Amino acid sequence: MTDNELLSLRNLGKTSVQWLRATGIHTTEELRRRGPVAAYCAVRSRGFGASRTLLFAIAGALQDVHWNQLDPVYKQQLLQQLEEQQKQ
Repeated sequence: MTDNELLSLRNLGKTSVQWLRATGIHTTEELRRRGPVAAYCAVRSRGFGASRTLLFAIAGALQDVHWNQLDPVYKQQLLQQLEEQQKQ
């Protein structure tokens, strides 16, 4: 696919796509393979000041829904996974 593949996903803008590319994520498949939590953690570990909104934006992008429309239970699961990931 083209280099703009990630830009075509819902919720992801130029800056967030640049951050993802800086972590080695260039395609939707790579993003899906890593998953929202790992992708978000990779962005944060590179020193980018991404808020947790990026976590939800990535999750929404993979489901093709606006991040505000994600199921609240799923959002809580993502936060729990993030907490577990950060403890490691």
